[in-house]
Amino acid sequence: MRTMDDDFYDEDFEDDEVIENAVLCPTCEDVTGHQILKEKEIGRGKDYLLRCESCSTVHEIQFRAPPLKRVPFMLTDGPKSYMATIDLDSDEWLELDDVFEHDEMAWRITRLESEKGSVDEIEAVNLVRAVALRQDMLRVKITKTRGEFSTPDVLIVEEGTTFKAGTIIDIGVQTWRIRAIHTGEGRTLRGTVDASKIKRMYLHEPPRPERFEPKTPRERRQAWKEGRLGFNPNPILPKEHIKKRVKPTNKRKKKKARK
Repeated sequence: MRTMDDDFYDEDFEDDEVIENAVLCPTCEDVTGHQILKEKEIGRGKDYLLRCESCSTVHEIQFRAPPLKRVPFMLTDGPKSYMATIDLDSDEWLELDDVFEHDEMAWRITRLESEKGSVDEIEAVNLVRAVALRQDMLRVKITKTRGEFSTPDVLIVEEGTTFKAGTIIDIGVQTWRIRAIHTGEGRTLRGTVDASKIKRMYLHEPPRPERFEPKTPRERRQAWKEGRLGFNPNPILPKEHIKKRVKPTNKRKKKKARK
């Protein structure tokens, strides 16, 4: 249901115009559209010679970028850390978990420091030091257990990689089963966890294939039906599984009725 207010807002919206190169005209004393006559780069800024489209006044305008603030960043890439000086616009606002690019790599801010100490957000002009972790590649700590022996190791994975407890993974030429995944909040034996949230992942040697081989006639029949033992339209025991002088039968013996 429409009202008079709806019609008013529609008419007001239709009257709005998009003004290109809108700046304050000194003659019109209003923000008007301008035509760019000349453009010149001056350092990190630009000078423009403009003509007002309303009164044709020609005037100059200068755009200057804010001064740079050189900030020391501690950049951590896995076990290696190094200091880097990064230039920021002094009016730039930074927050924890912000992601930026440096040296063709992505980094995530994990600590911001002012003269008064650690903060969650800050303007670059007041920033004293910052710490960032590499974001595009993640290091996942793992413990590989084979029998009674356990060895620590590290997996390098891309951002966005997930792992699910209980699944099988290949590391090089070895196959492992993810026994458990430890996060900062506890362990999971079945859940799926993003690599960025994993504190440590525990890998065990997967069971040998013979452990899953069918052992009883019923298990063999089920395995044939599922195609795990090849095609067998009449699931009976093969000769190599039949003892000599024993005739196999698939018929179940009926229990005698009690008198």
